[in-house]
Amino acid sequence: MPLRPPATWQPMLADQLEQPYFRRLERFMEEERRTYTVFPPEEHVFEALALTPYERVNVLLLGQDPYHDDGQAHGLCFSVRPGIKSPPSLANIYRELRDDLGCRIPNNGYLVPWARQGVLMLNAVLTVRAHMPNSHKNHGWETFTDAIIRTVNAKDSPVVFVLWGAYAQKKIPLIDTRRHTIVAGTHPSPLSARNGFFGSRPFSAINAALRAAGKPEMHWQIPDL
Repeated sequence: MPLRPPATWQPMLADQLEQPYFRRLERFMEEERRTYTVFPPEEHVFEALALTPYERVNVLLLGQDPYHDDGQAHGLCFSVRPGIKSPPSLANIYRELRDDLGCRIPNNGYLVPWARQGVLMLNAVLTVRAHMPNSHKNHGWETFTDAIIRTVNAKDSPVVFVLWGAYAQKKIPLIDTRRHTIVAGTHPSPLSARNGFFGSRPFSAINAALRAAGKPEMHWQIPDL
């Protein structure tokens, strides 16, 4: 089955779908799904693009690799399906959100309300073999998601790019900082959160940048399910 982003994104990404690297990626993915369990399920690979059409992107939050344990990944970085315990990075995001804006910590890690408000929740690599983190890196996804970042950068309207950790910050050269805002900081993973993520108030900074651009602020509170 060919890999195809949602119709709202296809005009901006159509040239990528014809590139040799993307054809190789399609063949790789066909073989992986034939041989292994791959997350997220095929119908959710492009969920970030489906939930946040190009014209509605006001914030781009960049993750690295999908969650690799059963039932977690559904195509949005940092988000997990309903009924799944929030992983440590997401728990730290919620803690900082509480301290920054007073948001209550919800009973779920399902971040779809953010995506529907215009946060493109993009992983740099869109798939992973079950229980094998980073198993799909360097097979073409990074080239494709760099093209998405460039496409968002080309928007006339200002966008807030949220880049947590050194991996995400390698994408800064793709972003025109004269037109867009970068909110960069420490990654919320347990390994680094205490060394700069806690207390960094990124959600206030994102809302301040949106306000300065004349855009609606984000409502960050995730409702209980």
